Amino acid sequence: MNTRKKYYVVWEGRDTGVFDSWDECREQIEGFPDAKYKSFSSQEAAIEAYRGNPSDHIGLIKSIAAHTPDIVNPSAIQGVENNAIAVDAACSRNPGPVEYRGVDLRTGAQIFHVGPMAGGSNNIGEFLAIVHALALLQKEGKHDTVIYSDSKTALSWVRKRKANTQITATAKNACIMGLLARAEQWLQTHQYRNKLLKWQTEEWGEIPADFGRK
Repeated sequence: MNTRKKYYVVWEGRDTGVFDSWDECREQIEGFPDAKYKSFSSQEAAIEAYRGNPSDHIGLIKSIAAHTPDIVNPSAIQGVENNAIAVDAACSRNPGPVEYRGVDLRTGAQIFHVGPMAGGSNNIGEFLAIVHALALLQKEGKHDTVIYSDSKTALSWVRKRKANTQITATAKNACIMGLLARAEQWLQTHQYRNKLLKWQTEEWGEIPADFGRK
């Protein structure tokens, strides 16, 4: 089993400090203007970074260019179903530009990628990614394929068939909000049999569809 663990430093957010799970970190930064945060592979490194200057550790362009994503081999992880699509989204701020994608868990191949689209949130992107995967699998008749997401919020929205977002529609975010409305309509007019499962990041490492921008 992959036992790698990450620690998350929040320099600016609802609460600041070192957090030992992405879910805790996300609670501090989601919807917080200009949140500053970053992940570290050890608690010691995270504590040292928290005591220092965040500008020494973060920078969107620098981090995207330099990032080498963790390698996850799902077939070697006990409990992971390999006949699956892993989905994830990336959003640099809230609201901000959003992109999402789906990856074949067995091959690592990218199946779809949408965005960036202006004026969305990470939760919206995660929600759209799940619905995109559901619609694609239904079209292809692949009802036994599992969908993994690391977002509890997005999984909840899909099961309720409604995105409970606080983002309002504007001229600037018409593209992503239009997709959101279509996704909700699809859920309300279609039935699906695919299992929707939570990716256990703390046990398995980052989800294979991760954009590597945390």
